Amino acid sequence: MQLIQSWMFVPGQRQNMIDKALKLAVDGLIFDLEDGVPAAAKASARTQVAAALAAPPGPALRFVRVHAADSPALATDLEAVVRPGLDGLALPKVDTEQDIQQVVAALEKRESEAGIPPGHIRILALIESARGLIQAPAIAAADPRLAGLMFGAEDFALNLGLPATAAVAADDFLYARSALAIAAASAGLQAVDRVYLDLSNADGLFADTQRARQLGFTGKALIHPAQIEKVHEALHPSAAEVDHAQRVVEAFTAGQQADQGAVVVDGRMVDLPIVERARRTLDLHQRRN
Repeated sequence: MQLIQSWMFVPGQRQNMIDKALKLAVDGLIFDLEDGVPAAAKASARTQVAAALAAPPGPALRFVRVHAADSPALATDLEAVVRPGLDGLALPKVDTEQDIQQVVAALEKRESEAGIPPGHIRILALIESARGLIQAPAIAAADPRLAGLMFGAEDFALNLGLPATAAVAADDFLYARSALAIAAASAGLQAVDRVYLDLSNADGLFADTQRARQLGFTGKALIHPAQIEKVHEALHPSAAEVDHAQRVVEAFTAGQQADQGAVVVDGRMVDLPIVERARRTLDLHQRRN
């Protein structure tokens, strides 16, 4: 599955926002049928999201946040949105691997009925509780359909009984975010960091996203189009990183040709793991250029 650095939530009941979202330069759209939609608007949201999935393909992959595995509303969601044009489900409140397996079984049935190739629809698991975080490695390995894990910070804070605060720090939830990124990496999945809620603080968003990248996250959840550019910028290697990576690869290649097992760049020894990280930096740079 292609790397998705920006995942933008779009309220399923807001047709004007759906129309705008389909034209955005974002990597992934998550049309919402769950918490972002009032109960009275659920039916119309399903209809509007289904129509959006039928629209001609665009640059962004199309996911839908459905209801949780134990919700009676999930079956209705799947009936509405499992159709050609759907790339994946964002599954909220995942606490165990059984939650994934239950939804996979329902997906297999719906894919068959909709004429969709088996296994085409992927799952992004939202980890939003202490139990889900503890079970995250098992959740990540639960099924080949898993595309990634996303950290749902607000529900996680509610589950832990944390006090409400307007302050946002780059190292908020440091342990939880690190644990989730490690769990995702253990299964070769994408790790998606929390939503940054302060829409007026572009510098804060940039710093928070940079910190997420340092923790091992590959993507960031968004709630507004204005956040897209800053997220892409923060997740992209800087010019200094690219320059250093190029020099590392070049020095190592020259050293290999001279039968040297390790070389020195900027006064630091360079061996194979460092070279591989440099190559990943250059590959990430090339993807956005």
